[in-house]
This record gives sequence, structure tokens and C-alpha cells, in this order.
Amino acid sequence: MVLKNDRYTYRATWSEENQEYVGLCAEFPSLSWLAPSPETALKGIRELVSEEPCDMEKME
Repeated sequence: MVLKNDRYTYRATWSEENQEYVGLCAEFPSLSWLAPSPETALKGIRELVSEEPCDMEKME
């Protein structure tokens, strides 16, 4: 299964300040997702980004 949001660039990095991993998306720099593991951070940011285009369409 290919997800619509697979066309974006994701990464997970450690946040010393939050003591958790942060999931980030290069194309949506204002979004992030904190989680205890890098895998969970990536899953969270991907789900969040999948909702973002729908939200943007509603504002038009």
C-alpha cells in the first residue's frame, strides 16, 4: 500500500529538551510529533501530515 503522504521527506531526531524523539517533515516545518521511540515519532508525523492537506483545502 502506498500512502499519499509518502512523497514527503520525514526524519526523527532526539530532542534533549523534551527527552523524546521528534518526528519532522521537511515540507511542513511547522508540524512535529513527540514520541518515546523514533519509529513512533515517524508514524505520528506521517499521520499528522496525511491530515494537513485536507485541512488546507478546507481553508481555500
